[in-house]
Amino acid sequence: QVQLVESGGGLVQPGGSLRLSCAASGSIFSINDMGWYRRAPEKERELVAVITGGSNTNYAGSVKGRFTISRDNAKNTVYLQMNSLKPEDTAVYYCNAGVRPFWNSAVSDYWGQGTQVTVSS
Repeated sequence: QVQLVESGGGLVQPGGSLRLSCAASGSIFSINDMGWYRRAPEKERELVAVITGGSNTNYAGSVKGRFTISRDNAKNTVYLQMNSLKPEDTAVYYCNAGVRPFWNSAVSDYWGQGTQVTVSS
């Protein structure tokens, strides 16, 4: 069993910063891509940023230049540094990881429980 636990959400004023963390635990042989998604009220879930096992990154156009995704493979943790936050960044942010639990198992997608980010004055 694999668990993803997010932390770091909260309320911040426009222009402020937050750092989200997501730690994977349980039966883990290796982790491929790790990413952050978000779902705003009455909107579809969207990709925010993804980082591959080789640390290549990709961002949604709306956050490029403001958000930075990184990972610590020794800690099985992915981070999302969010700067210059805007009210439209308000959403529940979800962590995602492609995990291979054992050396001979397939890679499966796992999700965190979500953490609320609210940008408001």
